Amino acid sequence: MRDILVNTVNFEQWSRDAQYGTGLAALAGAALTGVYVYPSPLYATPEFGTPDVIETVMAMSRILEASALGAGEAFVAWAHERGVARAGWVVAQGNQVDALARIACWHDLLVVERDDDRTWSTPEDLAGLVLSVGLPCIVVPPRPVGEVAIGRIVVAWNGSPEAIRAVHAALPLLQRAQEVLLVRGAPREGFRDIIWKPPFDVDAYLGRHGVHPRSQDLTTAGHAVGAALLEHARQFDADLLVMGAYGRSRFSEWMLGGATRHVLWHASLPVLFHH
Repeated sequence: MRDILVNTVNFEQWSRDAQYGTGLAALAGAALTGVYVYPSPLYATPEFGTPDVIETVMAMSRILEASALGAGEAFVAWAHERGVARAGWVVAQGNQVDALARIACWHDLLVVERDDDRTWSTPEDLAGLVLSVGLPCIVVPPRPVGEVAIGRIVVAWNGSPEAIRAVHAALPLLQRAQEVLLVRGAPREGFRDIIWKPPFDVDAYLGRHGVHPRSQDLTTAGHAVGAALLEHARQFDADLLVMGAYGRSRFSEWMLGGATRHVLWHASLPVLFHH
């Protein structure tokens, strides 16, 4: 995990995703990129606006862009003060999800915050980002960010490709943890024409990388799985939950599976999702 990307919704006071991502980059010894995305002025221009109105909107957009670019030096200095040796700053104009998906291509992890009131236009925007960005995403809950810790990590395991990708992506963090709890749920039905012999052994995989988790069965099924995962994380006093992000339909990627949706909207701790 060498390059961490943090989305920040405010460059005048660093938002929770920037705070958490900076602390995580310092812990992991990773490089950090802060990104601020603002909408194109075309979206803010009235359909039948007068030339004066259009020019005003364009001028305001230019001012916002200049201010955002000017915040780069402050972001880098702030990251250095928090222990990040390599930091950068990028400003993008356009749709937030599309911009983050594009810049994510040269990073290993994306950190975003969940704020139901202002960060995302609709709940589907955040879900769509998690499912389409192609990177593991840590979603920071809407509460103050204290000291960033990864000493205790819970892994949700059901044998799905998404869960395997999440575990693989989280390895650098799992290797730094003092305790890891593997919560084993019912296997998700896979492709019927593919049978692995032997099946993937997550314990052996983690053991090869020096991670030796405790194991606990998840007896809950159906719609209650998400709440049960969060309860396991609470009882374990976890710093981070790792899980696969499951989308019900590849043609409607925002349509999350029940457990993913519940954890995404109700988690009170950071969650690493991978689709």
